[in-house]
Amino acid sequence: MSGNLCSLEALSSSFQVHSKPRETSPLEYKATKPHANHLKFQKFNSLAQSARELSNKAIFFHFEKTLLKSPSLFPYFMLVAFEAGGLLRALILFLLSPFICLVGGELGLNIMVFLCFFGIRKEKMRVGTAVLPKFFLEDVGCEGFDVVMRCGKKVGFSDLPRVMVEGFLKDFVGVDVVVARELKVVGGYFVGLMEAKNTNSLDSNLILGEEKSDYQAIGIIGCHNENMHEQLFSHCKEVYLVTEAEKRSWKSLPREQYPEPLIFHDGRLAFKPTQLATLAMFMYMPLGICLCILRFLSGIFLPHSICSPILAFTGTITTISKPKSSISSTNGEGEKQRGRLYVCNHRTLLDPLYVQLATNKSLTAVTYSLSTVNEKISPMKTVRLSRDRERDGKKMEKLLSQGDLVVCPEGTTCREPYLLRFSPLFAELTDNIVPVAIDVKVNMFYGTSASGFKCLDPVFHFMNPNPVYSMRLLENLPGSNTCKLGGKSKFEVANYVQNEIGRALDFRCTSLTRKDKYMALAGNDGSLKGSRNATHA
Repeated sequence: MSGNLCSLEALSSSFQVHSKPRETSPLEYKATKPHANHLKFQKFNSLAQSARELSNKAIFFHFEKTLLKSPSLFPYFMLVAFEAGGLLRALILFLLSPFICLVGGELGLNIMVFLCFFGIRKEKMRVGTAVLPKFFLEDVGCEGFDVVMRCGKKVGFSDLPRVMVEGFLKDFVGVDVVVARELKVVGGYFVGLMEAKNTNSLDSNLILGEEKSDYQAIGIIGCHNENMHEQLFSHCKEVYLVTEAEKRSWKSLPREQYPEPLIFHDGRLAFKPTQLATLAMFMYMPLGICLCILRFLSGIFLPHSICSPILAFTGTITTISKPKSSISSTNGEGEKQRGRLYVCNHRTLLDPLYVQLATNKSLTAVTYSLSTVNEKISPMKTVRLSRDRERDGKKMEKLLSQGDLVVCPEGTTCREPYLLRFSPLFAELTDNIVPVAIDVKVNMFYGTSASGFKCLDPVFHFMNPNPVYSMRLLENLPGSNTCKLGGKSKFEVANYVQNEIGRALDFRCTSLTRKDKYMALAGNDGSLKGSRNATHA
């Protein structure tokens, strides 16, 4: 089978994508496409609502028409333009979107491809694996997804360039072969053009190969797939037609039914950039910059008692929950002269600042990768760690002898409702540990990034219209669950703290690390692919 798949990859790389023509009704479509008469179409609902066994079927399906509820490809190209090309490229795409809608069809698709990909370095292009899967999953319809996942062998074809869809289709849908056009590359950079069309070698017999006798082929297409039906579906026993009217009644795929957990994703945009939503973003951005400056200046130069009302007035929402009983100052005699250690999960760069706000006392934050700019403007004391356990342990011991300390043992941020593995270094330092559960909600921009400029993380967070920070200070760690008094190992203490914070937030605990995150998102051990194999700690 591996040999077949290798030949399939080579075969599919030469395939051209056919985009939809100008909108026509299903009746007009049948009348104007001569080859359509050779295929007998059946209603998709008859397949979706049936309980028939499909594990012995090979399915040929059009990705956008079969899985995605939205009829527009603009949001996905806008994500590529904004995340890979920057704000100016996104603005150009938005301004030209009315013209693109007017011309439509193949020309409209080619214009979007050129605007989004021209001049982008190929090896830095990770939007297809780090950004788009989240938005694809949120747009997937249950009905189409259920049919595809019930089939034994899957062949997906798409109007989008291969670099945009291959990662999602293989990692989340389990597609065996992705049929989509490649982008032309010159000198390591995309030139914004897709490879020429060539359907002569596209044959379902070749795709199934030696396994043809093991599978009966069925096909699923949309009303406006052009010039590929007869070639690709000529050997399909059944071909089902999905209409836009049917898709409007589809339900979104719940998070619990995702084929793989969505733990890591990158990019700045926290919303699906439809044309109206993109217009709202560009109109809001001048106000957002002003709000960001005001929030920054008040946080840096004003005391908490004055800063908090100003932040609330500008739209930031902060909720703080403390335990009913006061947090004890010590767990043992030997801890009386030492500071308290606040251990929190990591959502954004601002976590230690908000812990300081919640405790209303001066704290010291230990960090791993704080940018020089953020370090200099930080309104609280920060100390950089080296990721050398022995040196970092001694440094934190010294800091605890001088006062209270806040640490984020995950070592990196996580946006989704999951907790990464807690480094056990903190557990050996003191028994006076206070877990802090933190959650952050944003509605326009993410204040974290694996591949972007770290110094801009707080800028994007404070540009949100209504960023929400929720903090819950938990009870002091019981003496029986500490290293010195309770005799627990540092790993047991770290896992206990992780589980307590996870229970308070209703987050799932995993054993994933910072290295897993960066391998998955940035392709190096400083940023993300362990998300596929998440396990409880």
